[in-house]
Amino acid sequence: MNKILIVEDEEEIADLEKDYLEISGFSVDVLNDGKNAIKQITENNYDLLLLDLMLPNTNGFEICKNVREKVDIPIIMVTAKVESIDKIRGLGIGADDYITKPFDPAELVARVKAHIKQYKRLTSCKNSSNENIKTIKNVQIYMDCWKVYKNNVEIKFANKEFELLKFLAENPNQVFSKEKLFETIWGYDYVGDVATVTVHINRIRDKIEDDPSNPIIIETVWGAGYRLNS
Repeated sequence: MNKILIVEDEEEIADLEKDYLEISGFSVDVLNDGKNAIKQITENNYDLLLLDLMLPNTNGFEICKNVREKVDIPIIMVTAKVESIDKIRGLGIGADDYITKPFDPAELVARVKAHIKQYKRLTSCKNSSNENIKTIKNVQIYMDCWKVYKNNVEIKFANKEFELLKFLAENPNQVFSKEKLFETIWGYDYVGDVATVTVHINRIRDKIEDDPSNPIIIETVWGAGYRLNS
């Protein structure tokens, strides 16, 4: 049974999330403030973190940043804020997704299932002798294994970051618009905007480029989109 941690200070919302997720077959723990969130996450094997943005004692941004440095599980931010800057900030520090209050509980459950399914698939390595590896300059991408190495040192990738990098690596030297990348990685029915693509591209560049401000591997083609140079 997959385990989920909810960090949410509004009791009614936390109860709603917990009820729907448990009905859907998940094991769920709830914290009502962020004070002990990091300790709780690092001491338990959760499969996903559902994280409110505005919390007493600390905030979701800080928790997200600290969790991402320690744990690779998917993080979905739940926020009452609708400003794009808050969404972009959350994605920029490691969140995989966000959902805005008020939300449809069925959509929340669907998002959780999709992220866990994707995470399990990406982290299920095949036999190393059959590994599909793409090498681009000093970067190696283990396509079926959710592993990326730069100069023989493993780099941690969140699931959407890896999916985006993998897609570009599978289609080298081709230009893709932000809209096309958004539709391909997040899906037609995903509620969001193409700024999400820019945030994830920047995060990928920070990890694989020698000089992220002058990227060589993932190039911006002005007015057209992005291209991965093989």
